[in-house]
Amino acid sequence: MRKARLLTTAALAVASAGLLSPPAAAAVLAAGGGLEIHPATVMPGSTVTVSTSACGGGGTASGDASAVGAGTFTLAPSTDEDHEQNATGQFKVPPSAQPGTYEIVAKCSGSGADGKQVAGDLSVTITSTAAAREQQQVAPKGHVKTGVGGALGPDPVQTAAGVAALAVAAAGGTWLLHRRARGDRI
Repeated sequence: MRKARLLTTAALAVASAGLLSPPAAAAVLAAGGGLEIHPATVMPGSTVTVSTSACGGGGTASGDASAVGAGTFTLAPSTDEDHEQNATGQFKVPPSAQPGTYEIVAKCSGSGADGKQVAGDLSVTITSTAAAREQQQVAPKGHVKTGVGGALGPDPVQTAAGVAALAVAAAGGTWLLHRRARGDRI
Protein backbone atom coordinates (compact mmCIF):
# COMPACT_ATOMS: atom_id res chain seq x y z
CA MET A 1 0.00 0.00 0.00
CA ARG A 2 2.76 2.40 0.93
CA LYS A 3 4.71 1.60 -2.29
CA ALA A 4 1.61 2.34 -4.38
CA ARG A 5 1.14 5.69 -2.64
CA LEU A 6 4.82 6.58 -3.22
CA LEU A 7 4.60 5.66 -6.91
CA THR A 8 1.40 7.67 -7.32
CA THR A 9 2.95 10.66 -5.59
CA ALA A 10 6.07 10.40 -7.78
CA ALA A 11 3.94 10.18 -10.94
CA LEU A 12 1.94 13.25 -9.89
CA ALA A 13 5.15 15.15 -9.15
CA VAL A 14 6.56 14.32 -12.59
CA ALA A 15 3.30 15.33 -14.28
CA SER A 16 3.05 18.60 -12.36
CA ALA A 17 6.69 19.43 -13.13
CA GLY A 18 5.77 19.37 -16.81
CA LEU A 19 8.02 16.48 -17.77
CA LEU A 20 5.12 14.72 -19.46
CA SER A 21 3.63 17.78 -21.12
CA PRO A 22 5.55 17.86 -24.47
CA PRO A 23 4.41 14.38 -25.61
CA ALA A 24 0.96 15.01 -24.19
CA ALA A 25 0.76 18.35 -25.96
CA ALA A 26 1.93 16.75 -29.21
CA ALA A 27 -0.79 14.11 -28.92
CA VAL A 28 -3.46 16.77 -28.34
CA LEU A 29 -2.21 18.86 -31.28
CA ALA A 30 -2.05 15.83 -33.58
CA ALA A 31 -5.58 14.79 -32.62
CA GLY A 32 -7.05 18.31 -32.91
CA GLY A 33 -4.98 19.59 -35.84
CA GLY A 34 -2.55 22.03 -34.24
CA LEU A 35 -1.03 25.14 -35.76
CA GLU A 36 1.68 24.41 -38.33
CA ILE A 37 4.29 27.16 -38.76
CA HIS A 38 6.62 27.19 -41.79
CA PRO A 39 9.47 27.88 -41.43
CA ALA A 40 9.55 27.28 -37.69
CA THR A 41 12.85 29.17 -37.27
CA VAL A 42 13.20 32.56 -38.97
CA MET A 43 15.24 35.73 -39.00
CA PRO A 44 13.66 39.15 -38.38
CA GLY A 45 12.00 40.45 -41.56
CA SER A 46 11.01 36.97 -42.81
CA THR A 47 7.54 35.96 -43.98
CA VAL A 48 5.93 33.05 -42.10
CA THR A 49 3.14 30.78 -43.37
CA VAL A 50 0.69 29.41 -40.80
CA SER A 51 -1.87 26.65 -41.42
CA THR A 52 -4.25 24.49 -39.44
CA SER A 53 -6.79 21.76 -40.12
CA ALA A 54 -8.50 22.37 -36.76
CA CYS A 55 -11.10 24.73 -38.31
CA GLY A 56 -12.51 22.08 -40.67
CA GLY A 57 -13.34 22.38 -44.36
CA GLY A 58 -14.13 25.93 -45.40
CA GLY A 59 -13.32 27.29 -41.96
CA THR A 60 -11.38 30.46 -41.36
CA ALA A 61 -9.39 31.69 -38.41
CA SER A 62 -8.02 34.88 -36.99
CA GLY A 63 -4.34 34.63 -36.15
CA ASP A 64 -2.46 36.51 -33.47
CA ALA A 65 1.30 37.03 -33.84
CA SER A 66 1.47 40.00 -31.49
CA ALA A 67 3.84 38.07 -29.22
CA VAL A 68 6.54 38.56 -31.86
CA GLY A 69 5.27 42.04 -32.73
CA ALA A 70 3.51 41.17 -36.01
CA GLY A 71 -0.08 41.82 -34.87
CA THR A 72 -3.11 39.95 -36.21
CA PHE A 73 -3.57 38.17 -39.53
CA THR A 74 -6.29 36.11 -41.27
CA LEU A 75 -6.26 32.42 -42.10
CA ALA A 76 -8.51 31.58 -45.07
CA PRO A 77 -9.49 28.20 -46.55
CA SER A 78 -6.61 26.84 -48.60
CA THR A 79 -6.95 26.63 -52.38
CA ASP A 80 -4.34 23.86 -52.51
CA GLU A 81 -5.95 20.52 -53.47
CA ASP A 82 -3.58 18.59 -51.16
CA HIS A 83 -4.59 20.73 -48.16
CA GLU A 84 -8.28 21.42 -48.81
CA GLN A 85 -9.13 21.07 -45.11
CA ASN A 86 -6.56 23.67 -44.01
CA ALA A 87 -6.97 27.34 -43.20
CA THR A 88 -3.80 29.16 -44.24
CA GLY A 89 -2.40 32.65 -43.66
CA GLN A 90 0.83 34.62 -43.58
CA PHE A 91 2.48 37.34 -41.53
CA LYS A 92 5.82 39.11 -41.60
CA VAL A 93 8.14 39.04 -38.59
CA PRO A 94 9.12 42.65 -37.90
CA PRO A 95 12.79 43.59 -38.45
CA SER A 96 12.93 44.72 -34.81
CA ALA A 97 12.00 41.25 -33.44
CA GLN A 98 14.36 39.95 -30.77
CA PRO A 99 15.72 36.36 -30.76
CA GLY A 100 13.57 33.92 -28.81
CA THR A 101 10.59 31.57 -29.01
CA TYR A 102 7.14 33.08 -29.47
CA GLU A 103 3.66 31.54 -29.28
CA ILE A 104 1.50 32.12 -32.36
CA VAL A 105 -2.24 31.59 -31.81
CA ALA A 106 -5.18 31.09 -34.19
CA LYS A 107 -8.90 31.08 -33.27
CA CYS A 108 -11.33 29.32 -35.62
CA SER A 109 -14.48 31.03 -36.92
CA GLY A 110 -17.19 30.35 -39.47
CA SER A 111 -17.30 26.55 -39.18
CA GLY A 112 -18.26 23.74 -36.85
CA ALA A 113 -15.05 24.44 -34.88
CA ASP A 114 -16.08 28.06 -34.13
CA GLY A 115 -14.09 29.40 -31.17
CA LYS A 116 -11.53 26.57 -31.16
CA GLN A 117 -8.04 27.90 -30.45
CA VAL A 118 -4.75 26.33 -31.59
CA ALA A 119 -1.17 27.47 -31.04
CA GLY A 120 2.34 26.83 -32.28
CA ASP A 121 5.85 28.07 -31.52
CA LEU A 122 7.95 30.31 -33.74
CA SER A 123 11.69 30.68 -33.10
CA VAL A 124 13.38 33.92 -34.10
CA THR A 125 17.14 33.90 -34.52
CA ILE A 126 19.61 36.55 -35.67
CA THR A 127 21.59 34.16 -37.89
CA SER A 128 20.15 31.90 -40.51
CA THR A 129 21.15 28.26 -40.51
CA ALA A 130 22.32 28.59 -44.13
CA ALA A 131 24.52 31.58 -43.25
CA ALA A 132 25.90 29.76 -40.21
CA ARG A 133 26.79 26.74 -42.36
CA GLU A 134 28.41 28.98 -44.97
CA GLN A 135 30.52 30.74 -42.34
CA GLN A 136 31.74 27.39 -41.00
CA GLN A 137 32.81 26.19 -44.48
CA VAL A 138 34.89 29.22 -45.49
CA ALA A 139 38.59 28.39 -45.70
CA PRO A 140 41.02 30.91 -44.18
CA LYS A 141 43.08 33.04 -46.57
CA GLY A 142 46.14 35.25 -46.25
CA HIS A 143 48.91 35.60 -43.70
CA VAL A 144 48.61 35.23 -39.97
CA LYS A 145 49.98 38.27 -38.15
CA THR A 146 51.71 36.72 -35.14
CA GLY A 147 54.62 39.12 -34.76
CA VAL A 148 57.14 36.46 -35.73
CA GLY A 149 58.70 36.84 -39.19
CA GLY A 150 58.90 34.04 -41.69
CA ALA A 151 62.10 32.44 -42.99
CA LEU A 152 61.58 33.98 -46.39
CA GLY A 153 60.60 37.53 -45.53
CA PRO A 154 59.96 40.31 -48.01
CA ASP A 155 63.57 41.64 -47.82
CA PRO A 156 66.21 39.24 -49.31
CA VAL A 157 69.09 41.22 -47.72
CA GLN A 158 67.67 40.65 -44.22
CA THR A 159 67.08 36.99 -45.04
CA ALA A 160 70.71 36.53 -46.18
CA ALA A 161 72.00 38.33 -43.06
CA GLY A 162 69.90 36.05 -40.85
CA VAL A 163 71.18 32.92 -42.58
CA ALA A 164 74.78 34.15 -42.27
CA ALA A 165 74.33 34.89 -38.55
CA LEU A 166 72.98 31.40 -37.99
CA ALA A 167 75.91 29.85 -39.88
CA VAL A 168 78.46 31.83 -37.81
CA ALA A 169 76.71 30.79 -34.58
CA ALA A 170 76.67 27.14 -35.61
CA ALA A 171 80.35 27.19 -36.59
CA GLY A 172 81.33 28.94 -33.34
CA GLY A 173 79.32 26.46 -31.26
CA THR A 174 80.93 23.53 -33.04
CA TRP A 175 84.44 24.98 -32.51
CA LEU A 176 83.77 25.51 -28.75
CA LEU A 177 82.45 21.99 -28.32
CA HIS A 178 85.47 20.57 -30.18
CA ARG A 179 87.93 22.47 -27.93
CA ARG A 180 86.08 21.35 -24.81
CA ALA A 181 86.23 17.72 -25.94
CA ARG A 182 90.01 17.99 -26.40
CA GLY A 183 90.43 19.46 -22.93
CA ASP A 184 91.57 22.89 -24.03
CA ARG A 185 90.58 25.71 -21.72
CA ILE A 186 89.00 28.81 -23.04
